[in-house]
Amino acid sequence: MADDLLGAQWRKSTRSGDNNGNCVEVAANLPGLVAVRDSKDPAGPALTFSPTAWTSFVRATKSAR
Repeated sequence: MADDLLGAQWRKSTRSGDNNGNCVEVAANLPGLVAVRDSKDPAGPALTFSPTAWTSFVRATKSAR
């Protein structure tokens, strides 16, 4: 699994500014998967999702606001 994340370009939400930068990071540049990790522990585990599952999650989260 870790090899699948080589070359990941991690990004944080621009809304994470007031939390000392602590939030989740997302890497969406990898073929066939989206990875999510805790910015406080970048060497720790990452969750991976299919792009379709990630898009569904983001849409559901936005619609629940």
